[in-house]
Amino acid sequence: MKKIQGIFLILVCVIVMTSIMSDVFWGSYNLENVLRRTALFGIISIGVAFVIITGGIDLSIGSVICLVGCGLPWLLVEQEVSVPVALLAVFGFSLAVGLIHGILVAKVKLQPFVVTLCGLLLYRGITRGFTGDQSQGFGTDFKGIRELATGEIPLFGFNFPMPCVFLVVVAVLAGVFLNKTIYGRYLLALGNNEEAAKFSGIDVDKMVILAYVICALCSGLGGLLFVLDVNSAQPVDFGNFYELYAIAAAVLGGCSLRGGSGTILGVVIGAALMQVLRNMIVLVDWIPTHIEYAIIGAVILAGVVADEMIKRAVAKKRASQG
Repeated sequence: MKKIQGIFLILVCVIVMTSIMSDVFWGSYNLENVLRRTALFGIISIGVAFVIITGGIDLSIGSVICLVGCGLPWLLVEQEVSVPVALLAVFGFSLAVGLIHGILVAKVKLQPFVVTLCGLLLYRGITRGFTGDQSQGFGTDFKGIRELATGEIPLFGFNFPMPCVFLVVVAVLAGVFLNKTIYGRYLLALGNNEEAAKFSGIDVDKMVILAYVICALCSGLGGLLFVLDVNSAQPVDFGNFYELYAIAAAVLGGCSLRGGSGTILGVVIGAALMQVLRNMIVLVDWIPTHIEYAIIGAVILAGVVADEMIKRAVAKKRASQG
């Protein structure tokens, strides 16, 4: 809870600083844009949080987003596949990716870093192959399905972006699953101590596979909403570095890279912080826009250092009490 309070305070401070340095921040268009992007990145951040909680990592998120984001319009426009079949295909692929990653990590005992790094290269290469490296989009068609990402819901005199609805649903389901079900407790136990989890009767392999499946499905949903929002996707760069935003949000939200801890609310707040920081870079003239990734790297490093210091402090306190 203290981590959540800390990251929320930082978010408030960044919002205040940005609003002071730019009078555009509180404009309706800008706020809707920040909310929309927070929701989109929040969804994929929740997915990777489950993997991080088990002590793993997923570097393939951006490439999965690219494949789904380019694959959906390619199926609908180029191949003239029906909407239900196209949706089934992209989510079926996402499910398969999660299963493959989980099996390679849990059963074959490969390192998550290696497995998902190969996935990062493989899925983008596949996308560039079947699309001929050409941009994919919906043009002026499929306005109905695009409403899933571009639609708005009037709420208290403010237009609430549709992706926020998806974020709320995903966050609530993820929070209930992680905190209120036995499987959520299994995931946390696995991240804390894999050997102890095995001895307590937990099917560790199934839990690892489950975590990667959840992450891949969230990535697929994110890719779907991203492309429906922007209406165009280029195989060469669509989704590039999105995994960094997701991992940074999860780490800032309290997910330890060692595994065993994390909260869904914290991850959502972390995603919001990342997007407000990005928005600040865009709005404030004297901040160079090309240092965006430097800031992301610094944020991830700060989160890892803070996590390490907290763990050492807790271990020292326990040792002194013992």
